Amino acid sequence: MDMRLDKQMDRRTIRKGATALMVLLALLLAACTGSQNVRETPASAMHAVFVEAGALAGNHASLQGDARADNARQIYALLARMDDAALARNAAALPVGDPLYDFAGQALLRRGLPLPRPFDSAARWRFDLNGRPPADADGYRPPVKLAVLLPLSGQLAVAAAPVRDGLLAGYYGENRRRPQIDFYDTAGTATGTLAAYTQASADGADFVLGPLGRDEVSALFRQGDLAIPVLALNRGDVAPPAGNAGFSLAPEDDGVIAAEYLLARERGNVLIIAGNDDSGARAARSFRERFIERGGNVVATLNVGDPPGDLSASLAQASGADAVFLAVKGDIARALTPQLALAGLGGSSRVGTSQLLSGTGKPEVDSALDGIVFPTEAWTSRGSPGLPAASVAAITLPTARGPAARLLAFGYDAWKLTAYLEKLVTRGNAQLEGATGTLYLDGFGNVLRTPAWSTFRGGVATPIADGG
Repeated sequence: MDMRLDKQMDRRTIRKGATALMVLLALLLAACTGSQNVRETPASAMHAVFVEAGALAGNHASLQGDARADNARQIYALLARMDDAALARNAAALPVGDPLYDFAGQALLRRGLPLPRPFDSAARWRFDLNGRPPADADGYRPPVKLAVLLPLSGQLAVAAAPVRDGLLAGYYGENRRRPQIDFYDTAGTATGTLAAYTQASADGADFVLGPLGRDEVSALFRQGDLAIPVLALNRGDVAPPAGNAGFSLAPEDDGVIAAEYLLARERGNVLIIAGNDDSGARAARSFRERFIERGGNVVATLNVGDPPGDLSASLAQASGADAVFLAVKGDIARALTPQLALAGLGGSSRVGTSQLLSGTGKPEVDSALDGIVFPTEAWTSRGSPGLPAASVAAITLPTARGPAARLLAFGYDAWKLTAYLEKLVTRGNAQLEGATGTLYLDGFGNVLRTPAWSTFRGGVATPIADGG
């Protein structure tokens, strides 16, 4: 069966503070690495923790499965013990090709700090550049023939529809050269995904976008060396093979983003309240890991249902918290805010996840959420060049309404990444302003995102600059 559809379809800013000068000095040191007579920094002059992390990184490539994941966590935990200036300085001193550089670079990016030089992994990327015209001045260089793998049928078809529409909005909104684009239905299964990828390869695609489901991504990335580069649209249980990448709106990212937000504002003792759904649990777990890894203290973790019930006894034991992380939906957060106030936590910094918008929309009751800060998409909070205002799009396009709007912005950014991925790979500190936020690439093929920030004011979600 021909699986092609019948038609063509078309930082956070650098942390202010006393470390700024040291970061600049680190970058100046890195700029000197182009000289043929560079003197490498001896291990004895490096931070002891950095040397220990380097020993683990040197063995990383030989590990598999859980051992590999545990090794990575140990490396990041060691790097988290270094302040910004020391991390930047030691990363800049690493020789090209050192396996620790990709880890150190990712740690810098997560803190909103620049890279001393492009990731060393740039050499491991494959682009079929012989068939592509030269890049435009802004780095625009899309594929020649793009295959899009989406679950256009099956249980994930509802989620795929706004992703597809966002992709097409970007595709048709581009007035420069565009690739031929073919859609393949994965049916939301691993078998369907592998068959679709095989067919796309036989049809001469030079780049693949998708699949969308977590199991689909895992099945494809388990194949190892892939003949056609892939930008997957989710995070599976297997890291992207060399030369491939992954882009997602995973709950884990919300947890990491929230942890860095509070750490940047010197909040050191946090209470975690998580919903009993999968997204809440995953966001809470990643928040906890990152917050503790970076020296923070988790006072308590409370798991709540819907409704959350009476938590007064548990909240009384969290009196030392100076912040609250809410990995819950909006209706649950509304029920929690009076209890937090009675427990003396109403004035603490309160940060939610993107889930906070779920179950909201009535200002008269959502005013209970006033003051809670949460990450959101640039398009829905303040608009995005190339797309109409979210409120305008929602009038005529069902897939731009409610929670689906987030997936439409995600699809729009997926299109942009296919056209600018080479720029993100090869240019140091390259960023892409997208509908979901500012996008950049780490050394392991993960597209990272600095989101927009919003808060509730008068019961209405309102954008704020850099989280306020």
